[in-house]
Amino acid sequence: MNYTSNNLDKLADAPTADRILFFIKTKGPASTAVLAKALEMTPEAARQQVHKLLTSGLIAGRQETLPGVGRPRQNWVLTEAGNGRFPDTHAQLTVQMIGSVRKLFGEEGMDRLIAQRGADAQAIYLQVCQGPTLQKRLEQLAAVRTEEGYMARVERDTQDWLLIEDHCPICIAARTCQGFCRSELQLFQEVLGANASVSREQHLLAGAARCVYRVVEHA
Repeated sequence: MNYTSNNLDKLADAPTADRILFFIKTKGPASTAVLAKALEMTPEAARQQVHKLLTSGLIAGRQETLPGVGRPRQNWVLTEAGNGRFPDTHAQLTVQMIGSVRKLFGEEGMDRLIAQRGADAQAIYLQVCQGPTLQKRLEQLAAVRTEEGYMARVERDTQDWLLIEDHCPICIAARTCQGFCRSELQLFQEVLGANASVSREQHLLAGAARCVYRVVEHA
Protein backbone atom coordinates (compact mmCIF):
# COMPACT_ATOMS: atom_id res chain seq x y z
CA MET A 1 0.00 0.00 0.00
CA ASN A 2 1.42 3.39 -1.05
CA TYR A 3 0.55 6.02 1.54
CA THR A 4 2.54 8.88 0.08
CA SER A 5 -0.51 10.67 -1.35
CA ASN A 6 -2.51 12.98 0.92
CA ASN A 7 -5.69 12.57 -1.13
CA LEU A 8 -8.16 10.13 0.42
CA ASP A 9 -10.06 9.88 -2.87
CA LYS A 10 -7.01 8.28 -4.49
CA LEU A 11 -7.33 5.45 -1.96
CA ALA A 12 -10.93 4.67 -2.93
CA ASP A 13 -9.98 1.16 -4.09
CA ALA A 14 -7.81 0.43 -1.05
CA PRO A 15 -9.01 -1.87 1.74
CA THR A 16 -11.21 -0.09 4.26
CA ALA A 17 -8.71 -0.72 7.05
CA ASP A 18 -6.00 1.09 5.08
CA ARG A 19 -8.32 4.02 4.44
CA ILE A 20 -9.10 4.30 8.15
CA LEU A 21 -5.41 4.26 9.05
CA PHE A 22 -4.71 6.90 6.41
CA PHE A 23 -7.56 9.09 7.65
CA ILE A 24 -6.35 8.99 11.26
CA LYS A 25 -2.77 9.60 10.12
CA THR A 26 -3.66 12.70 8.13
CA LYS A 27 -6.60 14.09 10.12
CA GLY A 28 -5.67 13.11 13.66
CA PRO A 29 -7.67 11.27 16.36
CA ALA A 30 -11.18 10.38 15.17
CA SER A 31 -14.25 8.74 16.64
CA THR A 32 -16.05 5.81 15.04
CA ALA A 33 -18.87 8.16 14.00
CA VAL A 34 -16.43 10.53 12.30
CA LEU A 35 -14.78 7.65 10.47
CA ALA A 36 -18.14 6.33 9.30
CA LYS A 37 -19.13 9.72 7.89
CA ALA A 38 -15.78 10.47 6.27
CA LEU A 39 -15.50 7.06 4.60
CA GLU A 40 -19.22 6.88 3.75
CA MET A 41 -19.81 3.73 5.80
CA THR A 42 -22.64 2.62 8.01
CA PRO A 43 -21.96 3.02 11.76
CA GLU A 44 -22.02 -0.77 12.18
CA ALA A 45 -19.50 -1.31 9.37
CA ALA A 46 -17.25 1.33 10.89
CA ARG A 47 -17.46 -0.33 14.31
CA GLN A 48 -16.48 -3.67 12.80
CA GLN A 49 -13.45 -2.19 11.03
CA VAL A 50 -12.39 -0.32 14.17
CA HIS A 51 -12.66 -3.53 16.19
CA LYS A 52 -10.40 -5.35 13.70
CA LEU A 53 -7.78 -2.59 13.83
CA LEU A 54 -7.98 -2.47 17.61
CA THR A 55 -7.56 -6.23 17.88
CA SER A 56 -4.60 -6.06 15.49
CA GLY A 57 -2.93 -3.46 17.68
CA LEU A 58 -2.86 -0.83 14.93
CA ILE A 59 -5.04 1.71 16.76
CA ALA A 60 -5.79 2.51 20.40
CA GLY A 61 -8.51 4.44 22.19
CA ARG A 62 -8.09 7.91 23.65
CA GLN A 63 -10.71 9.56 25.83
CA GLU A 64 -11.61 13.16 25.01
CA THR A 65 -13.89 15.26 27.21
CA LEU A 66 -15.79 17.88 25.23
CA PRO A 67 -16.89 21.19 26.78
CA GLY A 68 -20.45 20.99 28.07
CA VAL A 69 -20.63 17.23 27.54
CA GLY A 70 -20.51 14.99 30.59
CA ARG A 71 -19.56 11.75 28.90
CA PRO A 72 -16.07 11.53 27.34
CA ARG A 73 -15.84 10.67 23.66
CA GLN A 74 -13.70 7.77 22.50
CA ASN A 75 -11.30 8.75 19.74
CA TRP A 76 -8.95 6.42 17.90
CA VAL A 77 -5.25 7.07 17.38
CA LEU A 78 -2.49 5.14 15.66
CA THR A 79 -0.25 2.95 17.78
CA GLU A 80 3.44 2.50 17.07
CA ALA A 81 2.49 -0.53 14.98
CA GLY A 82 -0.07 1.55 13.10
CA ASN A 83 2.47 4.24 12.36
CA GLY A 84 4.78 1.46 11.23
CA ARG A 85 2.46 0.84 8.28
CA PHE A 86 3.71 4.10 6.76
CA PRO A 87 7.09 4.52 5.04
CA ASP A 88 10.18 4.60 7.22
CA THR A 89 13.24 5.02 5.04
CA HIS A 90 15.63 2.17 5.85
CA ALA A 91 15.33 3.01 9.55
CA GLN A 92 17.44 0.25 11.06
CA LEU A 93 20.29 0.68 8.58
CA THR A 94 20.23 4.45 9.08
CA VAL A 95 20.46 4.16 12.85
CA GLN A 96 23.35 1.72 12.54
CA MET A 97 25.19 4.07 10.20
CA ILE A 98 24.64 7.03 12.56
CA GLY A 99 26.17 4.97 15.35
CA SER A 100 29.13 4.07 13.16
CA VAL A 101 29.74 7.69 12.15
CA ARG A 102 29.70 8.78 15.79
CA LYS A 103 32.06 5.98 16.78
CA LEU A 104 34.53 6.67 13.98
CA PHE A 105 34.39 10.46 13.66
CA GLY A 106 32.68 11.76 16.82
CA GLU A 107 30.02 14.48 17.00
CA GLU A 108 32.02 16.71 14.66
CA GLY A 109 31.79 14.05 11.98
CA MET A 110 28.07 13.71 12.64
CA ASP A 111 27.61 17.46 12.23
CA ARG A 112 29.53 17.40 8.95
CA LEU A 113 27.34 14.56 7.69
CA ILE A 114 24.15 16.45 8.53
CA ALA A 115 25.52 19.63 6.95
CA GLN A 116 26.36 17.75 3.74
CA ARG A 117 22.91 16.15 3.66
CA GLY A 118 21.37 19.62 4.06
CA ALA A 119 23.51 21.07 1.28
CA ASP A 120 22.56 18.25 -1.09
CA ALA A 121 18.87 18.68 -0.29
CA GLN A 122 19.12 22.45 -0.68
CA ALA A 123 20.54 22.10 -4.18
CA ILE A 124 17.63 19.85 -5.20
CA TYR A 125 14.94 21.94 -3.50
CA LEU A 126 16.18 25.22 -4.99
CA GLN A 127 15.89 23.70 -8.46
CA VAL A 128 12.32 22.58 -7.81
CA CYS A 129 11.01 25.48 -5.71
CA GLN A 130 11.35 28.41 -8.08
CA GLY A 131 7.78 29.70 -7.99
CA PRO A 132 7.25 33.46 -8.34
CA THR A 133 5.28 33.69 -5.08
CA LEU A 134 5.73 32.32 -1.58
CA GLN A 135 2.56 30.29 -1.93
CA LYS A 136 3.83 28.64 -5.11
CA ARG A 137 7.21 27.86 -3.57
CA LEU A 138 5.47 26.35 -0.55
CA GLU A 139 3.31 24.16 -2.78
CA GLN A 140 6.39 23.04 -4.71
CA LEU A 141 8.21 22.31 -1.45
CA ALA A 142 5.25 20.28 -0.16
CA ALA A 143 5.19 18.30 -3.41
CA VAL A 144 8.85 17.33 -3.26
CA ARG A 145 8.57 16.50 0.45
CA THR A 146 5.58 14.28 -0.30
CA GLU A 147 7.61 12.44 -2.91
CA GLU A 148 10.17 11.78 -0.16
CA GLY A 149 7.47 10.27 2.07
CA TYR A 150 6.62 13.18 4.37
CA MET A 151 2.95 13.43 3.31
CA ALA A 152 3.26 17.22 3.21
CA ARG A 153 0.53 19.77 2.53
CA VAL A 154 0.02 23.52 2.70
CA GLU A 155 -2.83 25.28 4.48
CA ARG A 156 -3.70 28.94 4.97
CA ASP A 157 -3.96 30.18 8.58
CA THR A 158 -5.22 33.78 8.68
CA GLN A 159 -2.36 35.80 7.20
CA ASP A 160 0.22 33.00 7.50
CA TRP A 161 0.83 29.65 5.85
CA LEU A 162 1.21 26.25 7.47
CA LEU A 163 3.45 23.56 6.05
CA ILE A 164 2.11 20.34 7.55
CA GLU A 165 3.93 17.01 7.39
CA ASP A 166 1.72 14.14 8.51
CA HIS A 167 4.51 11.59 8.44
CA CYS A 168 8.26 11.46 8.99
CA PRO A 169 10.00 8.72 6.98
CA ILE A 170 13.25 9.29 8.92
CA CYS A 171 11.64 9.43 12.35
CA ILE A 172 13.82 6.76 13.95
CA ALA A 173 16.98 8.38 12.60
CA ALA A 174 15.77 11.78 13.83
CA ARG A 175 15.18 10.38 17.31
CA THR A 176 18.75 9.13 17.29
CA CYS A 177 20.12 12.49 16.11
CA GLN A 178 17.88 15.55 16.30
CA GLY A 179 20.38 17.48 14.23
CA PHE A 180 18.39 16.24 11.23
CA CYS A 181 15.37 18.25 12.42
CA ARG A 182 17.41 21.41 12.99
CA SER A 183 18.90 21.04 9.54
CA GLU A 184 15.47 20.74 7.92
CA LEU A 185 14.19 23.90 9.61
CA GLN A 186 17.18 25.84 8.25
CA LEU A 187 16.65 24.24 4.84
CA PHE A 188 13.04 25.42 4.61
CA GLN A 189 14.08 28.95 5.52
CA GLU A 190 16.73 29.05 2.81
CA VAL A 191 14.45 27.58 0.15
CA LEU A 192 11.47 29.85 0.85
CA GLY A 193 13.58 33.00 0.76
CA ALA A 194 14.27 36.14 2.72
CA ASN A 195 10.69 37.42 2.48
CA ALA A 196 9.49 34.61 4.75
CA SER A 197 10.25 33.38 8.24
CA VAL A 198 9.76 29.76 9.25
CA SER A 199 9.15 28.38 12.74
CA ARG A 200 8.18 24.92 13.94
CA GLU A 201 4.91 24.90 15.89
CA GLN A 202 4.38 21.16 16.31
CA HIS A 203 7.08 18.51 16.44
CA LEU A 204 6.59 14.79 16.09
CA LEU A 205 9.55 14.09 18.36
CA ALA A 206 7.99 16.29 21.07
CA GLY A 207 4.86 14.15 21.17
CA ALA A 208 2.76 15.85 18.49
CA ALA A 209 0.91 13.83 15.88
CA ARG A 210 2.77 15.59 13.06
CA CYS A 211 5.26 18.34 12.30
CA VAL A 212 3.78 21.75 11.54
CA TYR A 213 5.74 24.78 10.38
CA ARG A 214 4.35 28.32 10.40
CA VAL A 215 5.49 30.44 7.48
CA VAL A 216 5.07 34.21 7.84
CA GLU A 217 5.39 36.34 4.73
CA HIS A 218 7.09 39.71 5.04
CA ALA A 219 6.30 42.68 2.83
